[in-house]
Amino acid sequence: MLSKKTKYAIKALVVLGKNLSQPPMQIARIAEEEHIPKKFLEQILLDLRNAGYLYSKKGAGGGYSLNKNPEDIYLVDILRITDGPIAMVPCASLKFYHKCEECHDEVTCGIRKAFIDVRDASLKVLSETSIANIIEREKLPA
Repeated sequence: MLSKKTKYAIKALVVLGKNLSQPPMQIARIAEEEHIPKKFLEQILLDLRNAGYLYSKKGAGGGYSLNKNPEDIYLVDILRITDGPIAMVPCASLKFYHKCEECHDEVTCGIRKAFIDVRDASLKVLSETSIANIIEREKLPA
């Protein structure tokens, strides 16, 4: 399941993507518009800034803006920043791999093989979906 941290990060990136031509947005405004607890949002935005996705400006007229185009911000990267591994089991992870403690033989493990397939399918969708895609999807009827 998608964590609140990841969901809020995506929501914040979407609102910033919709306001590209505007001055930087203050945290309080993003929090209010997207119904995100302000303190939690502060940490999320800091993580995204440290990862190079956001620009922050202090002082009057300060706030956050995207440091990349919405077309260049993919969900796979945001998930890894906010939640870590995409894989549901550690032995199937590409970037956060480690052997499962209870596994006897990783090579023949059916669970691992199934969850590698799940990981690959998830990676395909997440690697092809950008913040710009999310913004476009919001314009379409349900």
